[in-house]
Amino acid sequence: MVDQRKAYLYGGSVVLIWSTVASAFKISLRTLPPAHLLLYANLVSVLLLGAILLCRRELGRALPQGREEFLRSACLGFLNPFLFYLVIFKAFALLPAQEALPLSYTWVVTLSILAVPLLKQRLNSREVVAILVCYSGVLVVSTRGDLFGLHFSNLYGVALALASTFVWALYWIYNARDDRPPLAGLFMNFLCALPMTFVYCLIFTRLQAPDMTGFLGAVYIGCFEMGISYFLWLQALRYSVSVARISSLIFISPFISLILIHFLVGEEILASTFYGLILIVSGLILQQMVKSSGPDSKGNAVG
Repeated sequence: MVDQRKAYLYGGSVVLIWSTVASAFKISLRTLPPAHLLLYANLVSVLLLGAILLCRRELGRALPQGREEFLRSACLGFLNPFLFYLVIFKAFALLPAQEALPLSYTWVVTLSILAVPLLKQRLNSREVVAILVCYSGVLVVSTRGDLFGLHFSNLYGVALALASTFVWALYWIYNARDDRPPLAGLFMNFLCALPMTFVYCLIFTRLQAPDMTGFLGAVYIGCFEMGISYFLWLQALRYSVSVARISSLIFISPFISLILIHFLVGEEILASTFYGLILIVSGLILQQMVKSSGPDSKGNAVG
């Protein structure tokens, strides 16, 4: 059933949630190691998604019907949430939030790049331009405007932030082939990732109980970033006339995020961050224009 007003309401709610995520990451990581934040947030998200499915009487359908479905959930769960959030949390721990955030938004162009070898797609000239514009923005943000000196604030952190976009793009490429109901599939992916995260914490860290800041941060990220936002986004797509109308809302999020990062995290927003973000978003808009005019413009939205 199409109801564009409802679609904008759900989509706008997701944008507001996504706008708070960078600040929530940075504040939570002040007291929790990345792996511990992932463990507690993952647990919260599993409980929340399970409760949503239970209320909708769909929990039984979410459980794997065979070995193949279980392995699919385990593989997708390894990519997201396990590997993706482990990498992105580490990037946010090393970089200022205002730098890690714009870099994470380049996953859309990363998806186009990976589609060439994995899906045998070709890049047209506009897509190449979009990629170049996007990554020029990455260069501006990560060097803080020192384009010729190439002095990165934290090269390892930048590499992790960009690596997270590859993990996220891989997840959506393989997730697109999943024929399970989206919410049910997501629940099983997150459930399968939980023991992976726990074992990782046992081997590589010393488990500790979170303090109040870390606990509240993990609950917020688990509920909203890993849980409710997925549900609301699916609802927005369900009611929208087209994917493009809803997807365009995404470009508002990073600019709201910068404002929140300034006031909640206390970072002084650099001019290079703002200009670099404009370049990145411009590349993403160009990328969306190319996709919306192509033969796959009626396909499902990606995250």
